[in-house]
Amino acid sequence: MNPEFWHQRWAGHQIGFHQSTPTPLLLKHWPALGIAPGATVFVPLAGKSLDMAWLAAQGHPVLAVELSQVAVDEFFAEHGLVPEVEATRHGLHHRGGGIELIRGDAFDLDAGLLSRCAAVFDRAALIALPPALRARYVGELYARLPPGCRGLLVTLEYPQADRDGPPFSVQEDEVQALYAGDWTVDLRERRQILPDHPGYVGGASRLDTAVYGLARR
Repeated sequence: MNPEFWHQRWAGHQIGFHQSTPTPLLLKHWPALGIAPGATVFVPLAGKSLDMAWLAAQGHPVLAVELSQVAVDEFFAEHGLVPEVEATRHGLHHRGGGIELIRGDAFDLDAGLLSRCAAVFDRAALIALPPALRARYVGELYARLPPGCRGLLVTLEYPQADRDGPPFSVQEDEVQALYAGDWTVDLRERRQILPDHPGYVGGASRLDTAVYGLARR
């Protein structure tokens, strides 16, 4: 899956993955992590997610990355913010409202930049990637987060044979295998969502969402 796929999705506003409210599983499970106010939270493949604004409202500086300039511009415009913009080797940094949203490739972020992140929230990143890229994403990007980093990972589970992704189905055994080397992973909740979101993943005969707690060893 190449970057042009996502640029086309945003250009055509084919963004069914975007939510009009913060993620309910984030609101429910974030407090139990005990992340102190003032601790920076990393949000990968962020789009224009309202989760960034919610985290900032809890007192967390947010460091996020997104490939699409359309998504970045819409996020700040929809929140009435005019960001400061700076180009670095990591991409084009947009800063405003306690949020630093980098328009660039997540794989270009290095350990030096991510060392400030005490937490991570991943709702639509891992499940947006096909299997080979999922392995690279966890093996490279998550490996650059510092020891002690904690967070939440939200996935979808459905019979992959029912449809092509994205979003892709990522089962618990794959999550455990991907993160086992450096992270402690615990399933916090799994819930069926097909009755409430019948068109969210079109063609799926069953659809669950799961949330995992992550802790970097």
